[in-house]
Amino acid sequence: MPLPLDHGTTAPISIPSGSYPATTKQAADHIDGVLTDVTSTFFSDKILITITQRGRLAQWMHVPLEASNATATDQYLPSATSEDSLLPMSHLTPRTLLGASNSKREIIGQLFAAQIASFVAHEKPDEKRTVVVGLGLDKGDANRENFYDVLDLVRKCL
Repeated sequence: MPLPLDHGTTAPISIPSGSYPATTKQAADHIDGVLTDVTSTFFSDKILITITQRGRLAQWMHVPLEASNATATDQYLPSATSEDSLLPMSHLTPRTLLGASNSKREIIGQLFAAQIASFVAHEKPDEKRTVVVGLGLDKGDANRENFYDVLDLVRKCL
């Protein structure tokens, strides 16, 4: 049904089926004693993942998947061992958009973004959307156990 405009006229609005509303998934758990919320929203052009503790978002990164088709680039590499499969795909290039207050925080944020984008690319090798990651950890760093706990929570939302 057309929606009224401010001059009393009407104009039809076309919303493509399947792209609205965007699919959203959520997961939460206590990591290192702090409630951690993960939300994923699958827009038609981007995949948005937010990871928050105490409601904060301190950093934003994005990782284009367009040139990172896992089957196109990884087919020429030796098969990964189980230990190597935990590493982010080497051809993904995370970029910080906002909020890297120091180089340590930026490196950790980009590591999270690259790993999350790797999860997406492994699950859907034909995926072309850009992955946008909002990160708001209570502490500016994450030890190994917390890093893997956060990533496990993210996987539940993919």
